[in-house]
Amino acid sequence: MSRSFETWIGGRYVRSRSRNSFVSLISAISMLGIAIAVLVLIVVMSVVNGFERELKDRLLAMTAHATIEDVDGELVDADVLRQVALRNRRVDAAAPYIDGKALLVAGKQLSGAELRGIEPDLEDTVSGISGVMQDGDLDGLQPGTFNIVLGIELAEELQVAVGDKVTVTLAQGMVTPAGVIPRTKRFTVSGVYRVGMYEFDRRLAFINIGDAQRLYRKKGSVTGVRLAVNEIYAAPEIVREVALEHGALVLVGDWTRAHRNFFRSIQITKSILFAILLAIVAVAAFNIVSTLVMVVKDKQTDIAILRTVGARPSSILKVFVTQGTIVGIVGTLLGVVGGILIALNLESIVGFFETILGIKFLAADVYFISDLPSELKLGDVARIALIALALALVSTLYPAWVAARTAPAEALRYD
Repeated sequence: MSRSFETWIGGRYVRSRSRNSFVSLISAISMLGIAIAVLVLIVVMSVVNGFERELKDRLLAMTAHATIEDVDGELVDADVLRQVALRNRRVDAAAPYIDGKALLVAGKQLSGAELRGIEPDLEDTVSGISGVMQDGDLDGLQPGTFNIVLGIELAEELQVAVGDKVTVTLAQGMVTPAGVIPRTKRFTVSGVYRVGMYEFDRRLAFINIGDAQRLYRKKGSVTGVRLAVNEIYAAPEIVREVALEHGALVLVGDWTRAHRNFFRSIQITKSILFAILLAIVAVAAFNIVSTLVMVVKDKQTDIAILRTVGARPSSILKVFVTQGTIVGIVGTLLGVVGGILIALNLESIVGFFETILGIKFLAADVYFISDLPSELKLGDVARIALIALALALVSTLYPAWVAARTAPAEALRYD
């Protein structure tokens, strides 16, 4: 009965419609402040999670889990190394490759690019390039055909499409009676891919590994072997195992090392943003202090009457704790619901505003990802909600304690 009495009064104070509606107004403002702070924190954490997921997925779509290269870039026993790698139970696939730099020319358009020589069938087992083809396919990269697959940004820069010709020019020169001239070779565009990351779409092109050997004069050697493993976070350990079993002096690398700065910066940014936005939640929650202080001042007469009819200080304390808790719970729930709805539909919302305003929020030539991703994690939502509720509850204690210490005689002296 006592609990119901205290809860009823606390709830009445929140939705007060008496002559002084200011109390309910500041309660609503406190709820709104908490809701907005929680909503923003959930949305921002979801966006950071989305960036991390998209960055990892898109990097791994084009970057092998691990690589093994010769120290001089002339690996002659690639087949032996592949067999050694495939004997490891944690290696799913292995494919040789050749990396090189070149200048691509199409008409009056030109652009620098990284050329990667691949075996189409094997490459499809270590990367997701075939799954991001927009036009054509990897099967066109047959030895001796001198076909080339371009990223969509690179194709647009060169103003070419499937079937057009592209001249590949190397910095390595040929000595002729007329002097040293750069080596060139005409390739036919047989496919266009789109990963969604400017780093790849604008700079990376694929050719057949046999054509790459002829172009770069590798004479049967390759740059290295790319590995696909079944435990991506154990890639550093797995690639070392393969290299030690192979026995030769080689250079090893993995996706965590090649892109460590990206993921480290995301984690640091995520921690900083969480701390900053949590401070905003704390400020919003502590607004409950000012709300309840004003309520206590406004309800001095009510408190005194309650005390004179037998209410204990603990009951007065519970009344105002109840009021502050209701404000915190309602504000947090509104923020959680709003944050979840926005986070789940963020890409559509951003796309709508980009269409209406005619702008692009993430420029592809500046950011690695041109879309604004979002990944809602229930763990983040629960943590944010619990922290907001805890801060709201703590904020109620001091004003409620002040109300409980109100002396009835002093409060009623001038009434």
